[in-house]
Amino acid sequence: MEEFLRDIFKHVEGYYYSLVDITPKILLAILVVLISWFIAARVKVFADRRLKTKMHDPLLATFIANLIKAVLIVIGLLFMFRVIGLTGVAQSVLAGAGISAFVIGFALKDIGENFLAGILLAFKRPFSVGDIIESNGVKGKVVALNLRDTQVKSDSKNIYIPNALLVKNTLVNFNSEGFLLQDFTIGLEYGSDYRKAIEIITDVMKTDSAVIDKGYSNSAVVAGITGSTVQIIIRYWVQTDRTVTDGKHRSEVVIKVAEALKENGFNIK
Repeated sequence: MEEFLRDIFKHVEGYYYSLVDITPKILLAILVVLISWFIAARVKVFADRRLKTKMHDPLLATFIANLIKAVLIVIGLLFMFRVIGLTGVAQSVLAGAGISAFVIGFALKDIGENFLAGILLAFKRPFSVGDIIESNGVKGKVVALNLRDTQVKSDSKNIYIPNALLVKNTLVNFNSEGFLLQDFTIGLEYGSDYRKAIEIITDVMKTDSAVIDKGYSNSAVVAGITGSTVQIIIRYWVQTDRTVTDGKHRSEVVIKVAEALKENGFNIK
């Protein structure tokens, strides 16, 4: 019995000395991670500020700054592995060898896919911050492009769309150099003075301060006849930073057009 207890004591003592031996390394590794994270965060802020002044493209500048931060954090983690004596583990992860690496690679497949898609979106630039886009059933204003997803704001809600979905699926950008195209259809009674109606609608758009008419083809045209109703399509451009994505401005334009036509004796169907 004494020999059994002596063996247990030796094992516990061995574990104790091993823990005492590795504790400084663990503390140093934690310190390395914290310092790496701090440096990466500061470099990200600095790079973001400088890139925005040099590139004049906030979307791409922010993405590159986030990419720099991620690279610095990865370097810090690899250095942490080296400090605690797990250099072989780090090399195995990087080399992607063995079943463990296969499992890790499969688990991080979506993250890597979204990361590469984010790089493609950042340099191809199908949209910019403030643009109104629609993809995967979501329509809203682009707020930011992150390493994994794109942040879109719609009806006061922040929606995060994985970057890979934006690359794989149809993406509609409603903006043209910071301007948004809006349209709606209105029906008039057959036999009305259509030219007069178009003139009234055009005047309404001209008096709206949010509607941009310089260099953009705002129009009101007869699109067709359905039964006893003549369909008129109204198309106009508004500046993105002066409009909202919840349809309030479009609603105001529709109301103004309807009221103006009614005041001039037109029957709307």
